[in-house]
Amino acid sequence: MAIHPSAIVHPSAQIGADVEIGACAIIREEVVIGDGSIIHPHALIDRYTRLGERNEIFFCAALGGPPQDRKFGGERSDLVIGDGNLIREFVTIHRATGEGLSTVIGSDNMLMAYAHLGHNCRVGNGVTMANAAMVGGHSRIDDRAVIGAMVGLHQFMRVGELAMIGGYSRVVQDVPPFMMAEGRPSEVVGLNSVGLRRAQVPPEVQNDLKTAHRLLYRSNLNRSQALQRIREEVNSSREIQVLVDFLSRIKEGRVGRQLDRKT
Repeated sequence: MAIHPSAIVHPSAQIGADVEIGACAIIREEVVIGDGSIIHPHALIDRYTRLGERNEIFFCAALGGPPQDRKFGGERSDLVIGDGNLIREFVTIHRATGEGLSTVIGSDNMLMAYAHLGHNCRVGNGVTMANAAMVGGHSRIDDRAVIGAMVGLHQFMRVGELAMIGGYSRVVQDVPPFMMAEGRPSEVVGLNSVGLRRAQVPPEVQNDLKTAHRLLYRSNLNRSQALQRIREEVNSSREIQVLVDFLSRIKEGRVGRQLDRKT
């Protein structure tokens, strides 16, 4: 370990092998930092935060602070972060509201400067959040999604696998997997073809997704009718099934947000 003399590390914190902690960083009680991680100067790792291996936390990032939620009553909750994440300057990620609950971030994500993830969020793997992207509480971002700069996501949002949201968008309804959305409010404007190619999705599956996109967004069919046509006419694949399942669940929530459960 290489801990700067001015860093403040609580005795109860568990620090792994080959960890670097910079000047004036603060590591609070019951924190776990995995092997090979780098905590840059002035970063704050607040209580009940668990970091996996090889994470790099930059200057003035604040991880694991109490949620910005009027319902929070000081209960024990956690922030759990996987391996190999790059968390840049002034990023804020809050732990959960609710006794024993967690905000969960996967592995190999990049959160650029000033990005924010609210309480009870769940982020998959390989996600990119550009500068000052803001994600409200209880939201879910699936694997390899891209959130553009200055995007604002309403609470209880879900962004599907390999979806892309253009910068400065206001997102108040779920963004389906493999699609590209933008606007204020955002709407699906096309297929995320570049993301699909980079992810090495087979060309025939990309063509099937184009057909699904046309039925969903470029026809006079409603969602139920379009999904039925997709089931009947489009070749089955993992990607098509992910898309169909995602859209089928939207009706479980309110106003286009499947996680915003009806009460």
